[in-house]
Amino acid sequence: MHTGWDMGGTDEDARGSGISDEELAAFLEQAAAGTGEAPREPSARARMVTARLRDQKEPPAWRTAPTGRGMRGGRGRAKRGIKVTLAVVFIAGLALVAVRPELVIDRVTGKTAAREAAKTPLPAETARPTAAPGAVHPDSPTLAEPFRGSPALQWADGAAGIEMPEATAVNGVSRELVAQGLERTKQFLVLANLDPATLRGERPAAALQMIDPGQLEMVDRLEGALARPGRDADPLQVFTRTDPAQVRLAGDVVKVRGRMTVEPGASPGQIDVMTDYTFVYPLVQAKSGAEEVSRTIVRRQMEFTFADPRKWRVEAGMMQIGPYLYDIANSECFVHDGYLHPMFRDAPTDGPEPTGTPKDPYDRSQALEQPEKEGCGTVSRT
Repeated sequence: MHTGWDMGGTDEDARGSGISDEELAAFLEQAAAGTGEAPREPSARARMVTARLRDQKEPPAWRTAPTGRGMRGGRGRAKRGIKVTLAVVFIAGLALVAVRPELVIDRVTGKTAAREAAKTPLPAETARPTAAPGAVHPDSPTLAEPFRGSPALQWADGAAGIEMPEATAVNGVSRELVAQGLERTKQFLVLANLDPATLRGERPAAALQMIDPGQLEMVDRLEGALARPGRDADPLQVFTRTDPAQVRLAGDVVKVRGRMTVEPGASPGQIDVMTDYTFVYPLVQAKSGAEEVSRTIVRRQMEFTFADPRKWRVEAGMMQIGPYLYDIANSECFVHDGYLHPMFRDAPTDGPEPTGTPKDPYDRSQALEQPEKEGCGTVSRT
């Protein structure tokens, strides 16, 4: 066992001239981590205590080891060395606090500072990121801090994360109507992914009423999926829902990050609002006393079309839902009952084991693509 001090030093070793503040600070950091060599020249006070402790007898408990078990005696000597080291570290630490308190404070609070830095809100996403979010301190989520250890800690809370670009006239649609389209798009995303009633598995009536009645096929498809969810008709394709008898939201915050853009529609007098948002849901089992938090991450790319009612036969403010893609991380595979099913350590599932190269659900640097077939992949973090 390496104790950090050479107990067999000579008198000459004990007459050193001292070490610098920088060396002492480095020694304290290494000692706290259990690594590194100790300074060869302790302070005068430290040398005196070291010499005094070195001259003391070994602790009785270690001296009474039975014969024929030399390892016990060896451990006793190592134990003595540890006590000496801790005494010197303590005394040197007091001196360091007196002379350079900021060094100790920095080391003690370093982890806290890193966590606080991770809480600094990110600026709005105005373009596709070039890479996934960097690694964060691997803290486990708790009921009090459900986003600990997640890049989403820096993301906006709820609807504040659905930020809209500045409205300008596009493709013959006035600035005022474009602004209305942006507002309506945000409203739909909130109702579909953040509204407490929708998250509790209730029918998202307000969101459905925003869809142009003329888009009968889409309305019928969503209504049918909500009434009779299945593999080919899963409401999770558009709405985020949980079964309140199984899970509940840990707290009242969902983290959101993404962006919204406006493009000319297929014909003059139309605009397409393109959206790409990731929602992070911290969930806990609904049973009494449950404390484990499991995060499910849902990413949605959706297109909404708005038309100028002065040029098209459409009700003002009504939208048509265009192509959409979605990706759900940390939910049971091949379960199509219309609800999210996050994984918990104490609730094993009977479904298939995830396979393939792990993917980062926080990575927004690539657009979603239509998969060739349904699969059950792995994620690198939640």
